[in-house]
Amino acid sequence: MANPKRRHSKRRARLGRAAVRSAPLSVRPCDRCGSPGRPHTVCDTCGHYRGQEIVSKDEF
Repeated sequence: MANPKRRHSKRRARLGRAAVRSAPLSVRPCDRCGSPGRPHTVCDTCGHYRGQEIVSKDEF
């Protein structure tokens, strides 16, 4: 198995890690209350998903 002859510089290592960065999270407004949240999940603020109350929350 091949081994590197010299150590990679800090710059070169950081350039390689730059491609591994994760994509930004997608955010959409809630249909009921308008607060931002992840798509295809229950709203953290009002507890609704696709027009149905999934988690009972106090009125906002």
